[in-house]
Amino acid sequence: QVQVVESGGGSVQAGGSLRLSCTASVITHVIMGWYRQAPGKQRELVAQISPSGSTNYADSVKGRFTISRGNTRNSVYLQMNSLSPDDTAVYCCNAGGAVWTPGTYWGRGTQVTVSS
Repeated sequence: QVQVVESGGGSVQAGGSLRLSCTASVITHVIMGWYRQAPGKQRELVAQISPSGSTNYADSVKGRFTISRGNTRNSVYLQMNSLSPDDTAVYCCNAGGAVWTPGTYWGRGTQVTVSS
């Protein structure tokens, strides 16, 4: 049974940084990504990374966020810098999707709150 578990959320002031971590059990070598959903807004892709290391980013986070994979290929990290209140959302890790498309496996999410 695939399990996706995130960690690393929290509260930070604008301009600060956070690093999110995600591990997917059982599956490896699949596209993994981070999605976020703010109150009253639709879920959106933040960043994703392929098994080969190719990445995609939402325009709103380019230059500020970096997604990377761990050595075991079933872990991904999201380094978030220069955070703004607009980045406040629940961030969910996803595994097994396609380019710009989420897959079946979701984590429960981790809250990121950025105060001004």
